[in-house]
Amino acid sequence: MSLKAHIAPLRWSVWRLATGARNITKTGQIGDGREAAAVAYVLENARAGDIDDVLATIDKFSYEKSLLINIGDEKGLLLDAAVRRADPALALELGTYCGYGALRIARAAPTAKVYSVELAEANAVNARRIWAHAGVADRVTCVVGTIGDGGRTLDALATEHGFDTGTLDFVFIDHDKKLYLADLQRILKRGWLHPGSIVVADNVKLPGAPTYRAYMRRQQGALWNTIEHKTHLEYQTLAPDLVLESEYLGPG
Repeated sequence: MSLKAHIAPLRWSVWRLATGARNITKTGQIGDGREAAAVAYVLENARAGDIDDVLATIDKFSYEKSLLINIGDEKGLLLDAAVRRADPALALELGTYCGYGALRIARAAPTAKVYSVELAEANAVNARRIWAHAGVADRVTCVVGTIGDGGRTLDALATEHGFDTGTLDFVFIDHDKKLYLADLQRILKRGWLHPGSIVVADNVKLPGAPTYRAYMRRQQGALWNTIEHKTHLEYQTLAPDLVLESEYLGPG
């Protein structure tokens, strides 16, 4: 039986997310301890050094224990395909959470350097433990901060990690939905993207990033070429979601 067969319509843990919404935006965690429990579950049950098994174990935890707010297995296939199309040497993720998205990027681009920006030190600690267990800690780095902190995190990426004009091949956006557009524009202002860079944004329908979606629609064929992938909320079958995959065309 597949893991998806275990899903109940709009599982109780989805409803519990609503009560943790304020915690998520302030602390990066839901507030009931599920993130630490997920790490313990992975370390106990997943084979060390086996990235596939670590990802499968996180999915299993999300289906059978407590839902996690990473991209999940269904939408993760869209992320994987976009990463392979970008074939990045340098990739950036906004929103580390438990490290699942960065792990999928690292698997799909086995020679890439992956950097993940995370507001919460507790999430960074959790993610680093999972990456170490999966055997990718040498090429996946968590930078604690936010893109909108007045330039400190962007400066750190530039001075400490080699981000420079035209060097950024792939971006995955999966943090505070209200910040999607503003943070992408901050990255654009740095000039790090190049024509052919790919940006993937999760949860554009649910919880929703309407200003980001409207921007991509306005810029279609001009600055960006965007595909809207219809899919479902992580680890669900009834709640619809959108993943946007946008190729940067460069200024006209």
